[in-house]
Amino acid sequence: MLAKIEQQLPMFSTAERKVAQLILEQTHGVAKSALGDVAHLAQVSEPTVIRFCRSMGYRGWPDFKIKLAAGLMAGVPYVHSSLREDDGTAVLAAKVLDNAVSAFLRVRNEINADHLDAAIDLIAAARRVEFYGVGNSGIVASDAQHKFFRLDLCTVAYSDSHVQLMAASLLGPRDVLVAISHSGRSRALLDAVKVALKNGSPVVAITASGTPLAEMATVMLRADTQEDTEVYSPMISRLVHLALIDVLALGVALRRGKEASRTLEKTKKSLAQARQA
Repeated sequence: MLAKIEQQLPMFSTAERKVAQLILEQTHGVAKSALGDVAHLAQVSEPTVIRFCRSMGYRGWPDFKIKLAAGLMAGVPYVHSSLREDDGTAVLAAKVLDNAVSAFLRVRNEINADHLDAAIDLIAAARRVEFYGVGNSGIVASDAQHKFFRLDLCTVAYSDSHVQLMAASLLGPRDVLVAISHSGRSRALLDAVKVALKNGSPVVAITASGTPLAEMATVMLRADTQEDTEVYSPMISRLVHLALIDVLALGVALRRGKEASRTLEKTKKSLAQARQA
């Protein structure tokens, strides 16, 4: 949350910027303060504080305050810590793990429940679900296919751009395409998404906000992570994408109720028999 406030600082009005700067400078104190106290400390009106919260995507001060407090867990950084060449092994491990925890907290606090419900409803009712990803996202797509086919859904994962284009041309309104991308700018993936949308197939996107893929999607699940993809391949984003896939899979399982339980039991029995052979 704090990283997002810093990023959007130049876009706030003069009054809203005072609220943002107060939160960045006195984070823990603000998380324990009432609306009137925050307005007094920032030297703005209470409606200005509420406008700031809504411009950040929250319903108002109570909603913003809860999410801010939830992110202030002891020992967990709010801003991504960059790795340096002189970092020792202990520091390396701490930064990698802390950054992962911080990313999970950020996604959890910014998750849109309505979008999640919409994505789960689409997948649960689909005739066929296809997962597309390129590179590291292709690995996530394969993991998704593995999770969802065990719920007795007709699923497939494609990481080859040419196959994605051909497969997307066969999708229709009763199917769902789940597009996974950290950058949200892969031209090949975007081309496949365009084809699917043209055919009437809804598209669920797991990607960063403000990307071309996010703008095209029927339903977008925000996965904003701070990661320098120019230095090394995405790691934290992959973990976040995998976690969101887990949320979707469990959501679909709950929608299907006892039917999903019986299906999962069948697959478990088949594996148990294979281990005993």
